[in-house]
Amino acid sequence: MDEHGLSQFEFEKDDFNLKLKKGTDLSEVQKLMGSVPMAAAPAVQSVAPSVQNLDAGSAPETTEVASGDEIPSPMVGTFYRKPSPESPNFVNVGDTVSEGQTLCIIEAMKVMNEIRAEQSGVISQICVDDGTAVQFGDPLFRIQ
Repeated sequence: MDEHGLSQFEFEKDDFNLKLKKGTDLSEVQKLMGSVPMAAAPAVQSVAPSVQNLDAGSAPETTEVASGDEIPSPMVGTFYRKPSPESPNFVNVGDTVSEGQTLCIIEAMKVMNEIRAEQSGVISQICVDDGTAVQFGDPLFRIQ
């Protein structure tokens, strides 16, 4: 499945049925999200982090003006900017990326899913902190 970029495979013959799915079933998640009644959004409090809790390596990189095309999260999970704690980030603000290049990893149900660029360009903003939970559709990056 990895070799051919498949996330789902079905085979049916006579009385035999085989169905394989890799990662999160997005259509199933979307159905569930659509059936959940929307509650009023809670008020958001701005809390400044203490100096002791700041980690320069995990802070999101931003520019003054958020411009470019948004790259949304294709699934619910935990966002990681690098393949392991001691490795460098996949991308940083200002990096030129090409279509198909790995931008980050989203861990969903103990599976590490590489998120790849769908277009070439320059990363203008990283919208999420390393190790943060993301929802389907949350902006991860902006690319120009």
